[in-house]
Amino acid sequence: MSAFTGADGVPPSPYAGVHETHVGVVFLVGDRAYKIKKPVRNAFLDFSTAERRREVCRREIELNRRLAPDVYLGLAEITDPAGGGSEPAVVMRRMPPERRLSTLVRGGAPVSDDLRVLARQLSVLHGRARRAPEIDAEGTRDALRDRWTSSFREVTPFRGEVLDEVVTADIERLTLRFLAGRKPLFDGRIAAGRVLDGHGDLMADDVFCLPDGPRALDCLEFDDRLRYVDGLDDACFLAMDLERLGARRAARGFLADYAEFTADPAPAALRHHYIAYRAFVRAKVACLRHRQGDQAAAADAAGYADLTHRHLVRGAVRLALVGGLPGTGKSTLAAGLADRFGAVLLSSDRLRKEAAGLDPTAPAGAGYRQELYRPETTSRVYAELRARAATLLAQGESVVLDASWTSAEERAHAVELADRAAAELVRIRCDAPAAVAAARIQHRGVTASDADADIAAAMARDAEAWPEAVTVPTDIPEARSQAAACAAWRTDPCGGAHGRIAVGSGMGLRASG
Repeated sequence: MSAFTGADGVPPSPYAGVHETHVGVVFLVGDRAYKIKKPVRNAFLDFSTAERRREVCRREIELNRRLAPDVYLGLAEITDPAGGGSEPAVVMRRMPPERRLSTLVRGGAPVSDDLRVLARQLSVLHGRARRAPEIDAEGTRDALRDRWTSSFREVTPFRGEVLDEVVTADIERLTLRFLAGRKPLFDGRIAAGRVLDGHGDLMADDVFCLPDGPRALDCLEFDDRLRYVDGLDDACFLAMDLERLGARRAARGFLADYAEFTADPAPAALRHHYIAYRAFVRAKVACLRHRQGDQAAAADAAGYADLTHRHLVRGAVRLALVGGLPGTGKSTLAAGLADRFGAVLLSSDRLRKEAAGLDPTAPAGAGYRQELYRPETTSRVYAELRARAATLLAQGESVVLDASWTSAEERAHAVELADRAAAELVRIRCDAPAAVAAARIQHRGVTASDADADIAAAMARDAEAWPEAVTVPTDIPEARSQAAACAAWRTDPCGGAHGRIAVGSGMGLRASG
């Protein structure tokens, strides 16, 4: 059935209309759309001559046929009957406005099936897309940082006026910190062929959900470099736009489908970063619209900036030290924290047994600071924990390190690691009354820990104070301990207070000295 067929199967009556943008005009006539370019020239494009406009029209048809071959019908010449020459025009199949993705989302219509098909279409486009050294150059960490810093410069006049000064400053801080430690991540993306000639401008306004599948229109044709992106970045543009429209679940589903179809192992932090990048570009554009007199643009800019900040905070790479004496529940809490935030969990107990060639649950039969637990062996275990964490952090993975962390020296080494990796440091000390910890040790099942009551007592005597950590009580329901740990995870990167997390009734979490 034609995309222009009504609900009763009868084509609607032809009608005419005109839509204008700052660079073009679209004439709607019956079931056709004719798009012409305005003779404009600026820092971004040059449509100043008919031949340049003709070449851009050809390029638009060629590129957009990759995703919508039956929409971009060809090139036409609009002639002047009085002999004034001709103007090139892109001839398109006219799309029904009521099937626009943004319209459907705003109306609450179900779009998950269409988005899954679109994710597959995008994955096919990306699989076939051109790769080349000049394309790879646009996907480097430094190229992305240059684009960010250019945007920061361009919004400088709007800080404190259109954009909140504190939020904008934190956006810049979080962005540059993420990029500082993640060069291996971006290098790996290039090596894996993830940077390609994509769409470049995938927005909900330009996607139409038709009975025989979605059509994505209007890719960027006037500057090839703007299409040279990581495929995930391309997909995140639409995810950002869907979230802006209030369809956060649809956005997550679309990215999950895209990752499935492309077998993309990207860490969650990279998805958050690309969404933030796309949102900030839109914030910048809204600022420029505001300067041109669009009063509604100020609210748009603030909304996009908030969206940017939210994803940068969520995507900040974290190194969490979860420590405590035996029986305080540190391993349980560390595992729950890693599961909650999709972090990689590394355990000193398991690594110690692994290094010795033992099954993690096999008892070592060693006393306090003996054999596997000699100080020099323990130092090697902590060094290996840090080495593995460093590799993961550079790849954009957050890491939870489950260990006792009773040594101030080992904690200092971890702080140095977080600084080198440009990772946010989260420090959590689990705490339980001695009687509770002793009962847990006595009745616990098979674990990687060899600590008994005597070892726990010796560790308690030698433990060095850890005032920088947030202390989480674990002699309360596990859900409440986990909530306190999650609060520490979320607040620490943004300068939250340290101390003991007191968990009251309801959702009240507070830090107390």
